[in-house]
Amino acid sequence: MGSKQIIAVNFKGLEVGKIGYDEHKKVSSFQYNPAFLDSEKYLNLFPYLFKRTKHVQVFSNYEGETFRGLPPMIADSLPDVFGNIVFKEWLEFSHKEIGQISPLEQLTYVANRGMGALEYLPAKELLPQHSINIKEITEVVKKVLDFKIAVHEKNLSDVALLNIFKIGTSAGGARPKILISEHKLTGQIIPGDIEFSSDYQHYLIKLCVDDESNYSKEAVEFVYYQLATSLGIEMMPSKLIDKKHFATLRFDRVNGEKRHVLTASGMTGWDFKKANNSSYENLFKLAVDLKLSHQELQQLFKRMVFNVVFANIDDHLKNFSFLYDDDKDRWHLAPAYDLTYPLDPMKNYLRTSRALSVNGKRNDISKNDLLQIAELFTIKQSQKIITEISNAKSLFEKYAMALDIPEIVIRKIEKEFCTFK
Repeated sequence: MGSKQIIAVNFKGLEVGKIGYDEHKKVSSFQYNPAFLDSEKYLNLFPYLFKRTKHVQVFSNYEGETFRGLPPMIADSLPDVFGNIVFKEWLEFSHKEIGQISPLEQLTYVANRGMGALEYLPAKELLPQHSINIKEITEVVKKVLDFKIAVHEKNLSDVALLNIFKIGTSAGGARPKILISEHKLTGQIIPGDIEFSSDYQHYLIKLCVDDESNYSKEAVEFVYYQLATSLGIEMMPSKLIDKKHFATLRFDRVNGEKRHVLTASGMTGWDFKKANNSSYENLFKLAVDLKLSHQELQQLFKRMVFNVVFANIDDHLKNFSFLYDDDKDRWHLAPAYDLTYPLDPMKNYLRTSRALSVNGKRNDISKNDLLQIAELFTIKQSQKIITEISNAKSLFEKYAMALDIPEIVIRKIEKEFCTFK
């Protein structure tokens, strides 16, 4: 691609518009397809930042690691930390430099394989693979993550690396993840980059690749899943594979359809890595602005309380998403995800702060701080919700012991739980 690049953004077979990127100026632009605007379809597809106008819209304020110069709702489709590691490895294997690949060109690799329902054209053609083995994929990921060994010494085949590249670069986050599809009748597992048929269950799998630890962080996340769902927090059905890999059904692939999804960060342009705008108050204001129901606001309140009580401090703006209902042209709160203890319990941390502030605070959150949020957004039964979630702390040991998580790990994590006076 040249210094000035243009690609198309599609949704449900329609060209929504075109994205441009000037490498020299580090400036992006977007222009709606006039035919899309004239159709009067999907009026709330992009509720912020993109104005419904036929004029070119320029974006010059989003340079940096999170948005890479692109409009935030488009940057949401880019690979995250782990995905970029895989992408870099695959490029080096193919004798290319990641520095030579612009963010817009990277979207052509995402193409129609990304999370959500947005697709990018023209697409880079990648050969299909018809079946995968999770154990084999895990071994490939371990080699990819071994930075001590040079690419040419890792003994990775082109097919193995291409497979992990295709199914491991779209899912966000820092920990190793892959996308797979499991046939409902035969149980055959195939790459989950293209397939979204209703014949399959579509999973995001977080792989346990840490051989040095004596427990699975992914098993801890499954404990948190059990706790959260027992408390009425809405999550997609999840399971453990081989008692160590965390598998959760994708909420962007349902009944054979792709669903449009945006994170709070991608929807608004709030950089999830910066303290500015990173507050639960802003998250609730966004939910109100999107006209979410009171039941959804109550769900959001439950997640906030859960994160505080169970020491999930990695509760940043990309860990809250919204789903678009294209039939009713409105947004809803997506099921919860990435609820877990995010630190290494065997290490000592001098000071940790949560990503989203509560009542202006990132440490030492009190019950009163939670109630202030509840009063501000008229959350019903807030006292009851706080009490129920606080009382559930005793269940953590029960669920963790059932998965053979070492007692020392259990006790270390429990020490971080919040107790309201």
